Amino acid sequence: MDTVGAIAGPLTALWLLRVTNHNYRAVFLWTLLPGMIAVLSFWLLVRERAFEARKKVTFLAGLRSLPRNFREFLLGVGVFGSGDFSHTLLILYASRMLTPAHGAARAASLAIGLYTLHNVFYAASAYVSGWISDHVPHRKAILAGGYALAGVTAIFLTTTPASVWLLGGLFVLAGIYVGTEEALEDSLAAELIPREQHGMAFGTLAAVNAVGDFLSSLMSGFCVGGVGKSRVFRFRRFYSSSGPS
Repeated sequence: MDTVGAIAGPLTALWLLRVTNHNYRAVFLWTLLPGMIAVLSFWLLVRERAFEARKKVTFLAGLRSLPRNFREFLLGVGVFGSGDFSHTLLILYASRMLTPAHGAARAASLAIGLYTLHNVFYAASAYVSGWISDHVPHRKAILAGGYALAGVTAIFLTTTPASVWLLGGLFVLAGIYVGTEEALEDSLAAELIPREQHGMAFGTLAAVNAVGDFLSSLMSGFCVGGVGKSRVFRFRRFYSSSGPS
């Protein structure tokens, strides 16, 4: 259901961009509405089951008590996450690739549409991956998702895809990876951890993923900014040397 929301969100953004004539401030203001609805839903509709109070332990003691195989799993997640940038950067990438042929406004709309396609396959692959994981080891399925991401990254590094169709294929592969990775990482974590430690385990897993995503997205942002500045510099240097005085 989370990924279904990730499909409805970009579609709503496309509609808002059209009706507001690409007023991004208005689009961001409208995002407050689903946020408030989510808060009200948790407050009014969600009820927790009663549970027995457990013996209190310190945060560090809780971390140390996690099984060794789970901590080794966290190491792999952290290393992999440090190379897995936020996929919303794909919107920026696609809009830059498509702007020369389609113009800035249409390129932005096409990029958001491609990200919606990404999220459709994200949702579908999460469901399919969950079914597959009931029949094959989780580790192999997670590795398959990782190979899909490696393929996408290799294509980005070695080509300059300006075609909507080629970009669409890359967005599809990236969506399949995210759905597989998110569904199966949690499932594998649940297998490695005793039930009474699930809260600490899932919180730690989310923290490791968040730190890895932050670092990789920060590095990707610097790289994108550096590439953009170097292109502007080359253009200015060319124009000043060969253009009219």
